[in-house]
Amino acid sequence: MTDIGLLNERPLHASLKEWYARPGDRFEVKVDGYFIDIVRNDLLVEIQTSGFASIRSKLRDLVRRHRIRLIHPVALERWIVKQARDDDGDPTRRKSPKKGRVEDIFNEMVSFPRLLLDPNFELEILMIREEEVRRFVGKRRWRSRGWGVEERRLLEVISCKRFEETVDWLELLPEALEEPFSTGDLAKAKEMNKTMAQKMAYCMRKVGVLEVVGKKGNSKLYEIAGA
Repeated sequence: MTDIGLLNERPLHASLKEWYARPGDRFEVKVDGYFIDIVRNDLLVEIQTSGFASIRSKLRDLVRRHRIRLIHPVALERWIVKQARDDDGDPTRRKSPKKGRVEDIFNEMVSFPRLLLDPNFELEILMIREEEVRRFVGKRRWRSRGWGVEERRLLEVISCKRFEETVDWLELLPEALEEPFSTGDLAKAKEMNKTMAQKMAYCMRKVGVLEVVGKKGNSKLYEIAGA
């Protein structure tokens, strides 16, 4: 494996790349001017542990000429480790009450949902257990009471879900959801906040899974497209 592209590689990214690797894979290969995490035959695999904004133009460019699989982890379970604020103290570790879910991906995909329509593009979500290490950095992080995330560590990959075709997204819709439905109905059925439900409906409409069939008050009403 080349050292290029590894100097700033974070622990979670490195661990996921190691977990995902298969015999014959090549790592940190330059393709069309971009460094690719894993090249597997004619498939380019990119692992993105943070927001998608930084790789949006890269993906849009590469998908025109190559098969792309984007891997993104979602923390189903997270443990918070706080480093001691002085040399004499011990770190603390606690389980975060927040749990991630597959639908969290819509927070990122809302910025370029049409990429999901491209036959050269695949998205794979890894549900993981992770450890988030925080260090006290003072007033620079006033919103988090002075604590900043130093690194994230992979504890376990629990499951994975790949989205290759638009029909794959239908599995995220609850069976009990009656049509037509609003984003408020979707939020209630999925036990999620309405903002996430709106992003989910927007992305699903853009890829042709849902269609708008009317309005109820100020709320759009949706049905499964072609049903």
